[in-house]
Amino acid sequence: MMRMNRWRGLLGAGLMMALTAQGLQAAPVSDVPTVHGISLYDTPELPAGFDHFPWVNVQAPKGGDMVRAAQGSFDSLNPFIVRGDPASGLNAFGGLPFDTLMVENPDEPFTLYGLLAAGIRLDPDRHWMEIDLDSRARFHDGSPVTAEDVVTTFETLKTQGSPLYRAYYADVTGVEMLSPCTVRFEFSANNSRELPLILGQMPVLSAADIRERDITRPTLDPLMGSGPYRIASVQPGQRIVYQRDDSYWARDLPVNRGRYNIDRLIFDYYRDPSVALTAFRAGRVDLRVENIARNWVTGYDFPAARQGLVKRVEIEDHNPAPMQGFVMNLRRDIFKDRRVRQALGLAFDFEWLNRNLFYGLYVRTQGFFDHSTMEAKELPDAGERDLLTPWRGQLPEEVFDSPLPIEAPQKLRPRLKKALDLLYEAGYEVRDNRMVDRETGQPLRFELLLRDSSLERMALPMVRNLARLGVEVNIRTVDASQYLVRLRQFDFDMTTTVIAQSNNPGNEQREYWGSEYADQPQSRNLMGIESPVIDDLIDHIIRADSREALASAASALDRVLRWGFYVIPQYHSPVTRLAYWKKFAVPDQSPEYGLDLDSWWVDTQGARQIDAQQE
Repeated sequence: MMRMNRWRGLLGAGLMMALTAQGLQAAPVSDVPTVHGISLYDTPELPAGFDHFPWVNVQAPKGGDMVRAAQGSFDSLNPFIVRGDPASGLNAFGGLPFDTLMVENPDEPFTLYGLLAAGIRLDPDRHWMEIDLDSRARFHDGSPVTAEDVVTTFETLKTQGSPLYRAYYADVTGVEMLSPCTVRFEFSANNSRELPLILGQMPVLSAADIRERDITRPTLDPLMGSGPYRIASVQPGQRIVYQRDDSYWARDLPVNRGRYNIDRLIFDYYRDPSVALTAFRAGRVDLRVENIARNWVTGYDFPAARQGLVKRVEIEDHNPAPMQGFVMNLRRDIFKDRRVRQALGLAFDFEWLNRNLFYGLYVRTQGFFDHSTMEAKELPDAGERDLLTPWRGQLPEEVFDSPLPIEAPQKLRPRLKKALDLLYEAGYEVRDNRMVDRETGQPLRFELLLRDSSLERMALPMVRNLARLGVEVNIRTVDASQYLVRLRQFDFDMTTTVIAQSNNPGNEQREYWGSEYADQPQSRNLMGIESPVIDDLIDHIIRADSREALASAASALDRVLRWGFYVIPQYHSPVTRLAYWKKFAVPDQSPEYGLDLDSWWVDTQGARQIDAQQE
């Protein structure tokens, strides 16, 4: 709840608004030094007064268009709520039209630099943070960005926005407007070390705009932002166009120099992925992140590609591999037994899929932090044991004494034999070629909910393998809108989802696995996990005061989740596969932890060459 600092309210208006040329308040609010950026454990690598991010081309020209394909449809320009399907280019942390307090450097996974925040003061014990807003910051209507906008945005997102904000901001105990350009956040004594960075990623909305609308409803009336792009035109469900703002207030800030070079960013919507690929081949789409292995191997042999007008690159990913998997809804009785969940997972034959459908391009996902220092190893180390031992009576003994359930290449028959044994142990047996509950005679059957028909070819082999065990699975593929409604209401038996992890997991883990979100509609705890052990491990992740402590807590969580068999892991690609028409120029180097499309620009000579050869 907003609190006004009493003594500061007595100061004259002239002194309150006395700002330096850099946008900092003339009189510091506290004795803590004002800095240009904050880091999780160390200090920012880039010094105060740095000129630009290292990889960008500050001489990059402005102009041109970039057209990308989006799948499905959209019906809202409000990305801050769970209702509706927001347009591409918008997300829970703002997106193209919205500036945030700070911005990430993709070369540093644990550091943020000021954007709207011209100066930051962070308590050494991380019990509070003060932010001085840049006096030059303006919304798209020309009005200044003030501390009132920050406070109103925070309160609105936490009380009326998506449940994820309540999870992220749970340890913020208060927010004060110290002056028109300075805001202070108070944190609980045992807050997450990451919390200041989480707040730094908060988009800032206009308080005046929020007061004029119902923020809880989907809308096609754009919310007021202050970012590098404005929404120029909207065709609901078909196309959205973002126009670069020539008068963008922050275009010359160090975090933005050499970025946001393309005039128009266009997202065209396609309901069928194959049609989107056809549009790319015809030159109607400029860039694709290719997620279908078959397309990457066979879909780019067309005249323009053979003429060298299309470039394909594979970019190594240094972030933890996302967990893509089949999620089982523990709110359904049939999934409550861990042995049943393990048995169902054994029917997923990754090796067959990778060999026959995926051209060997994928890697089997094993856990929730694969390819990172937070990935659980064969047996728990001393740090993990310290966290897990108090819960020994509530955990399977395998957590402590057995190697992880790693899915090594193995023939299907022994896998199905093991699955059959597990189902018998869980109280099932086969009668008339059907797997039934031994006591009630009820068949073991469930529905697999999908939102994309292209996923059926991946799911059908598992369904056939389960049929060999007598388990009945009905695949139901629905449109995107119906899928979202059912997911938000937990109206499914099994579905497939992607759970992405960063190099710095924190408060978001509550919404993924926390008990308080198990029965909260629209949360991301799709499995419905309610476990005091997992809740405790999440708290240790959030409270970790060193990289080593974070790695131990995350590894312990990874281990407990994997032995819980809540998800049937599928697969991931170790690289990002990118195809684009050679009308774009790219910086000579790329940031280590992300693909920064904002640093690309249109090469007019390349664009003319493409136009000439397509005539």
